[in-house]
Amino acid sequence: MAFQPELTQQFRQLHAHGLLRLANAWDAGSARLIESLGAPAIATTSAGLAWSQGYADGDHLPVANLLTTVAAIRRVVRAPISIDIESGYSDDPQTVAALALQLAEAGVSGINLEDGAADPELLCAKIEHIRRACAGAGTDIFVNARTDVYLRQLAPTGEQVAATLARGNRYRDAGADGLFVPGLADSTSIGAIATGVALPLNVLMLPALPAAAELAALGVRRLSAGSTLAESAFGHLRDGALDFLQLPGQPRAERFALSYPQINRLFNA
Repeated sequence: MAFQPELTQQFRQLHAHGLLRLANAWDAGSARLIESLGAPAIATTSAGLAWSQGYADGDHLPVANLLTTVAAIRRVVRAPISIDIESGYSDDPQTVAALALQLAEAGVSGINLEDGAADPELLCAKIEHIRRACAGAGTDIFVNARTDVYLRQLAPTGEQVAATLARGNRYRDAGADGLFVPGLADSTSIGAIATGVALPLNVLMLPALPAAAELAALGVRRLSAGSTLAESAFGHLRDGALDFLQLPGQPRAERFALSYPQINRLFNA
């Protein structure tokens, strides 16, 4: 698979207006199923992808495993794809840029890249190196810069908006295309951040979030499910396996199960 400029441009346009909903996948099968439901783009959850490979989330997944999964997803999905690469699996900006370039050349349209607890200047350097690498190779990729100010409580409660604005604007200046703020939930803070950073704002699905229409009106352009769907799948698997292993007689029918033909048809197209 080669760089696909039309898909990358399509992915960028999905952030221009309205609210892009991303039901995060974790492997080729989940990605294909989500696409079949009409999703305009596919994004991965780093946690779900790591778990499906037998690794904990948090930069533990070998890059080779990531690239194999990306190739499998790209083979069965026609929509634009965004891959969560955590912190880039390295503190070296050149190494992270090389991975981003490899993904762009594999047909990936976007990446999520997080700052975590590190100095924000490190993420800036990674973004800047990615921009130079892609420009030099004649490729492009949408860089969604994730800041963990809220998720990791990197600033006191009363200072979180200001801290997020400072980081978001610095990431924008470094070349980021979007700002992801997981843990952000109240309307006032969402509106302030959406207005204060000239980037499409991405928030994570949380019970306390405003309704989708209000999010869009506040300036949010992207809503991510994160690891929620993968967690649900693991929960259903646990319950079904316990039924099979422990209950006498036949396991009870799973109300939400897809049939063998339904699943198989997804991959016969």
